Amino acid sequence: MNLSLNRNVARWIIILTSFIIISLILWNTYMFFQNFKAEERSKMRNWSFAQKEVSTTGNLAENISDLPLQILSSNKTTPMITVSKEGEFDYRNIDEEKAKDSIYLIKLIEKFKKENNPIEIRYKDEVLSTLYYGNSPLLNKLKYYPLALILIIVLFATVVFLFYKSSKNAEQNKLWTGMAKETAHQIGTPLSSLVGWTEILKSENVKEEYLTEIEKDINRLQTITERFSKIGSMPKLDQHDIVEVTQSSYEYLKSRSSKLIDFEIVSPEKEIPVKLNPQLYSWTIENLVKNAIDAMKGKGRLKLEISETEKNVQVNISDTGKGIPKNQFNKVFEPGYTTKKRGWGLGLSLAKRIIEDYHNGKIKVVQSEVGKGTTIQIMLKTL
Repeated sequence: MNLSLNRNVARWIIILTSFIIISLILWNTYMFFQNFKAEERSKMRNWSFAQKEVSTTGNLAENISDLPLQILSSNKTTPMITVSKEGEFDYRNIDEEKAKDSIYLIKLIEKFKKENNPIEIRYKDEVLSTLYYGNSPLLNKLKYYPLALILIIVLFATVVFLFYKSSKNAEQNKLWTGMAKETAHQIGTPLSSLVGWTEILKSENVKEEYLTEIEKDINRLQTITERFSKIGSMPKLDQHDIVEVTQSSYEYLKSRSSKLIDFEIVSPEKEIPVKLNPQLYSWTIENLVKNAIDAMKGKGRLKLEISETEKNVQVNISDTGKGIPKNQFNKVFEPGYTTKKRGWGLGLSLAKRIIEDYHNGKIKVVQSEVGKGTTIQIMLKTL
């Protein structure tokens, strides 16, 4: 208990520390961006002062000092447009071909206004021109750095979460596998004893039909034992007639279910060969049939229909039970999902694993309506 508590505390300390570090990085990046932006505005102000100096001094070179000219020529990255009081455009660091279009320049001015406040170039309270400038390429790259950092962090957190989840699932699967194999081992001992007692009963002239039913149940227990022993290992698939295997499982449950249920099976009169593990496949059929019986509360109509397409065989199991909401169609196959007051919610998840992981098939809810019933379909490839 203490070890588990310490692990949780350590996990939360790591998460909190990571969050603080990430917050500091993002804050420092934001402050650097703002300082860099302020520095660029200061340069643009200096450029506007130099422009004013050149505009008010005149065109004579001897009247202009070297400093304003150097400042004007120093801007080689920041895109800018100056609009004179007469409405004439002058621009720098903008694509020459696109700048020939005055509409493009007007749209660019609107964009620059959103990025930075314009700077008016004044002389004696008169506005000579207005300077519009955008962010430099370096500033634009820096603007997206926090987003890229957040994306990297989210991806990293996702990878860590998936790794943790897969590790936890692997640990749980290992536990369930061990429990299943131990269950199979434990059932084996009394099962052997029951076989012996059956032989003794035969010598006591017990009615034949009683012994037949007892032997059926013993065979059933042997099948269940084999199923549990196969959990955690890849089962062997052999060619079997899916019609015969399905009918056998269906008829067994029919003879041991409520007489208030109207059982119906529709199947072709021919064999349909499929690669199967009969023990695991029949387990799936039984899980689906039992779920259907539970959904109908022991009273209703249950139909099993086998049909063949060009490359597949479909087994549909329909009931007239309480139904499943459409948004729960996929969730019913998740481990732990159950609507029963008692139960672990493993039946349908085991069915999905048996059909999809072991038999490379598909299992899904094809139709369901609350209060009217459900149809679940198994699809396997034919030979």
